[in-house]
Parts: sequence; C-alpha cells; structure tokens
Amino acid sequence: MSIIVFITASIGLLLLFNWLMGYRKGNITIDFEERYFNQKEYVEAIKNKLENEGREVYYEGNGRFKIDGKHYLFIERNVSMGGVPMQRTILKLDE
Repeated sequence: MSIIVFITASIGLLLLFNWLMGYRKGNITIDFEERYFNQKEYVEAIKNKLENEGREVYYEGNGRFKIDGKHYLFIERNVSMGGVPMQRTILKLDE
C-alpha cells in the first residue's frame, strides 16, 4: 500500500514541476545565459531571441506578446538548478 502512495505522489510531483516550468503544448520556454533585472531589456532579449528563430514578434505591453499571430502571456520563473539560479521565460499561449 505504501508503495502505491509513493508512486502516486512521485507522479503528482513530477506533473506539478512540469506544469510550473511551462512544459505544456503551445507554450514557448526560453532560458537565457544572462539575468535580466530591467523589464525593458528582458522584453527586448525575448523579442530578439524569437526573431532570430524566424518568428514574427510584437510586444503589446503588460506582459503580452503576439507571436506568429497568436497571443502569449509572459511568465518569469526563477529556479535553482544545481545551486545556480536560472531565469526561465515562459510564454503561455493565451487561449
């Protein structure tokens, strides 16, 4: 019985972690080498990265982007990976 609870809890934690880190169909995740503290510089870095990938990007303000005709919401996550803080950018598809 305790093995079933352990397996169920492990699967639940894995799914929660994946959801928090933006691993969902339609989302765009970007990890930058640099940390951005200034919102304007951060938005410019996102735009440049996506434009270099060949996407059409417009920043609409208030954390909203229009990428290839679809609307996305900008979410920033700070995660510790191996003791080093990482700034993860998640662009969530706004349905």
